[in-house]
Amino acid sequence: MKTIKSILIAAILISASAVSTLSAQQADVPAYQFQVAIGDSVMIKPECTKYLTGETPSSWVWDKVHTVRQLGTKKDPNKYPNGVLLMNIYSWVCDSCLYVVNGRAQEAVKEAAEEQAEDKAAFEQDQKARREAGQLTQEEEKAVREAERAAREAEEIEKRRAAIREAEEKEAAEKAAREAEEQRLAAEKAEEERQKAEQAKADSIKSAEQKHKNYYDRFTIGVRGGAAGLLHTVQSGSWTCGGDALLDLQYAHYWTNDSRPADLGIIVGLGIGYSQSGMKAAVDTSYTVSTTDGNIDYTLKADEVREHDGQLQLEVPLMFSMIHENGLFLNVGPKFMIPVYTPYKQNITNPDINAYFPAEGVNVSNEVITGYLKDNQLTNAGTDNGNQFSINVMVTAELGYEWTLKSGNSLGLGAYANYCVYNSFKNNGSVKSLMDVTAPQGSSVATVDVLSATKTYATGLGYFDAGIKLAYHFNFPKKQYKHFSNSKLF
Repeated sequence: MKTIKSILIAAILISASAVSTLSAQQADVPAYQFQVAIGDSVMIKPECTKYLTGETPSSWVWDKVHTVRQLGTKKDPNKYPNGVLLMNIYSWVCDSCLYVVNGRAQEAVKEAAEEQAEDKAAFEQDQKARREAGQLTQEEEKAVREAERAAREAEEIEKRRAAIREAEEKEAAEKAAREAEEQRLAAEKAEEERQKAEQAKADSIKSAEQKHKNYYDRFTIGVRGGAAGLLHTVQSGSWTCGGDALLDLQYAHYWTNDSRPADLGIIVGLGIGYSQSGMKAAVDTSYTVSTTDGNIDYTLKADEVREHDGQLQLEVPLMFSMIHENGLFLNVGPKFMIPVYTPYKQNITNPDINAYFPAEGVNVSNEVITGYLKDNQLTNAGTDNGNQFSINVMVTAELGYEWTLKSGNSLGLGAYANYCVYNSFKNNGSVKSLMDVTAPQGSSVATVDVLSATKTYATGLGYFDAGIKLAYHFNFPKKQYKHFSNSKLF
């Protein structure tokens, strides 16, 4: 028992000395080259029968796995320069007496560590009990105090190591977090740059497409109808309003711009249709006709002359066009119109023709002279009222709204108006009266030619019309306006 106690006290003293010099020993490399390292799991060879201190190990020591705590004595190099301090038993052995068992099963190592902890706890409990009972010698008491001091130092060293490890782990974790954050930010930046590059590429493609699609064409078929008139200028009469119906074939070219809310374009085309209006006037004229038998003074009267003028006309527009993004459109500009066929009908109410022969002093009634006027109506029709192939320069305007169709084409509805600012119609001025009497010559009888009131009485003509127009637009390429998608009609 005394031997065991001596061994334990020596182990405690040695461990205290070892713990106090642990940091210094780990800082310098010993001259002796050890075959084991601190922290290795080792076992004592059976042939090793003595510690370096000279004591004989207990029998249980050979069967346990020990952990290397210290290599050599740096504080006192002459003590155990080639010694190995084993944890738990705190005894010095020669490293040649040890073999490493790191490769053994983890269960065995764990079991050995648990047994060593139990042995140490039992030893410490025994020491505590003896100390409380006052059974420790002065040397043993000193050894215990040294062991406690060494344990405290070892604990402080372990705390410092733990704090260092914790700081290093924290720093490593923070570094890893920073690196992860940097990697995330770099990935986000790379993704953002990739998206920007893709967006720039898409914008470039879109811009290129827009450059090629900043215009479009359209072909229009339209029908229109409303009020119309020739605007007769007569001294003793007035014009009457009629109507018209026309077909428009138009071609338009439009320019678009995203920064502009309206598309701008030019319209040309051809319109063909028929219009009808008229005039009314009274007749009270007189003139003298010379014959071989002498002069004849004619007096011509009628209560009312009413003429209906019609014309088949061709129109050539040249208009500026604007289509707003909300669907409103406006077309304005000049238009040229030519009447190519001008039929007319005429009714004369209560015609009266008297011939006065100055030489004889005789008045002769129209029935005897002409043989035509047997009732109170004189009707006449013709195909040329003098306006045929005259040129009309007009100002035209169209205002309305248009909707899209599922095909991408569009349908427009609006009002139109045309007003003539120039008409090349000229009255030849050679006609004496609406009823042109040819005097009798010899055995022939007098005759009457009824002429067009427009051609006879009108000193000037104009033209106007106004009404409603419906148009269907073929768009090339298909132009999708903003208001198309919001259209409630289609």
